[in-house]
Amino acid sequence: MHRTTTRRTSVLLAAVSSLSLLTTACGGSTDDSGSGGSTTNAKAGEASPNAPLKKGLNVTFLPKQVNTPYFSVADKGGEQALTELGSSYKEVGTNDGADTAGQVTHIDTLTQQGVDAMAVSAQDPEKLCTSLKKAMADGIKIVTYDSDTQPECRDAFVSPAGAEDLALKQLELIGTQTGYKGEIAILSAAKTASNQNTWIDYMKDELADPRYKAMTLVEIAYGDDDADKSYQETQRLLEDHPNLKGIISPTTNGVKAAAKFLSQSSYKGTVALTGLGAPNDMRPYVKDGTVESFVLWDPAKLGELAARAAVALVSGQITGREGQMFLAGDMGWFELGENGIITLGDPAVFDAKNIDNYDF
Repeated sequence: MHRTTTRRTSVLLAAVSSLSLLTTACGGSTDDSGSGGSTTNAKAGEASPNAPLKKGLNVTFLPKQVNTPYFSVADKGGEQALTELGSSYKEVGTNDGADTAGQVTHIDTLTQQGVDAMAVSAQDPEKLCTSLKKAMADGIKIVTYDSDTQPECRDAFVSPAGAEDLALKQLELIGTQTGYKGEIAILSAAKTASNQNTWIDYMKDELADPRYKAMTLVEIAYGDDDADKSYQETQRLLEDHPNLKGIISPTTNGVKAAAKFLSQSSYKGTVALTGLGAPNDMRPYVKDGTVESFVLWDPAKLGELAARAAVALVSGQITGREGQMFLAGDMGWFELGENGIITLGDPAVFDAKNIDNYDF
């Protein structure tokens, strides 16, 4: 895998404002379509970072799962950016974080509607490709955010942080909390989630480092980003592995469900838990001692950056080619890395000392 670089005039990752957890969907139509004639080879085209931003665009967000706190905040950030840019926002999606067929149906419908751009958090890196390529061939710009598809199936990917950095920070936290000894497990989302699998691969590789020599990864479980299933999988992991010392859950729904189970069980205080969580979700579990620390980024900024990248693509400021740059409002300048990856910034660690400073 690779790391990407970003340059910007200001970094707002840690500056989190109070955010509503309710998204508001609004639609509209426009005759000011994208740059026209876009194909999957558009990344080789010319771009001008000084090209005027188009207004009146239709940009639709398709998260992995609607009505979850994480994506509600992320997509709200996208909505606010699009409103500021003079374009319209809509959110569509499924209530099931593993309903890939549902995502495909939404992409096909949006293509038929002729939207200008889609921001998609992919449930599966392969199964969306045919529909996404059809949308691109019809001139629709595709930005993936949070979870990527194959590079040829979108124009750019907005990554919450460097994938390797995120993975290694979670592993480091569980190592610190377990004294770098004993059995650990991973509670992931869906088996096909590309971001989850990338992080897990990095964790597996890093476990070969000498400092982890006394730690063993005994199982990777999948909760499909469903609260009930993740709760049950946490219980099963602990029953199947009585010597388990720690769990990493690199998904906000999963880590919250795992924390809920641990907080109500005899394992509280003896089995460590970390992963990717939202401060508002995890605050009670940090306060009661169930969780020592966890990692995340500002999801509102992720959604904002996805929206601004989509408008920059439609406006011809970028095409998705490595080395191109665009100005993302007050967030500053961002540079596209290899395979069109745009990285938001470094992950933040939340614990009892700082969690009350954040509201999302």
